[in-house]
Amino acid sequence: MSRLLVVPAAGLGTRLRSTRPKALVHVNGRPMLDHLLDLYAPHVEYTVVVAHPSFAGDVEAWADEAGCCEVVCQPSPTGMLDAILLADSAVSRLRPDSIWITWCDQVGVLPATIERLALVSAAEPPPALAFPTVRRAQPYIHFGRDADGRITRVLHRREGDEMPGEGESDMGVFAISREAFVRDLHEYASIVEPGRATGERNFLPFIPWLASRAGVLTFPCTDPREAIGINTPEELRDVEQWLRQRSGLNVRPDTPRP
Repeated sequence: MSRLLVVPAAGLGTRLRSTRPKALVHVNGRPMLDHLLDLYAPHVEYTVVVAHPSFAGDVEAWADEAGCCEVVCQPSPTGMLDAILLADSAVSRLRPDSIWITWCDQVGVLPATIERLALVSAAEPPPALAFPTVRRAQPYIHFGRDADGRITRVLHRREGDEMPGEGESDMGVFAISREAFVRDLHEYASIVEPGRATGERNFLPFIPWLASRAGVLTFPCTDPREAIGINTPEELRDVEQWLRQRSGLNVRPDTPRP
């Protein structure tokens, strides 16, 4: 199975108080993008990084050295949905079986979780979308499910939704089939309204929309600490400590949920 990795990385990382673009901020001495390439190298053949024009040159210099990468620019911060769609050209040219997506700051994800994603997304027939989730208190994102376990809605704190005290969130890691990317994601993009608070076209509301039409599989992450995104110096410190401490960890995720 051929796979393309898309890394939306157009954030400036202002909350990290760094002079570097967020995707090039060092985690334990190496850029975030280096950690991602190492994590996904056993599973993907090519990577598309989506960058802001103001620092695209820096990311292109990194990509030239890394190899098997290309950089595309997102000229306006219109949301993750539009950032992901900027991989259209690479998808058309390379025709991967699956398009994997990761936010650039999810560098603490365990190889065991990525291996499970590879297995789940390669099933026959393949799910339209597969991704790991995490249970957490005071969630930033929460997926609502029906009695059959199907995702029916997504709540987003940033958009002003009322959030539960504990919820189920994504980890910023997804695998979407080429058919779902080419057909369903584009159909959704043609009708979606921007978020009422942010004005952005978000990717996560696509999940319940797709789940009502096609197979969406989730499975729990291996360890809640791998779901930490790096948005603040405190989170950067936590992820660095997690990366240093976890050597020898060998825990497998549980059974996927529909």
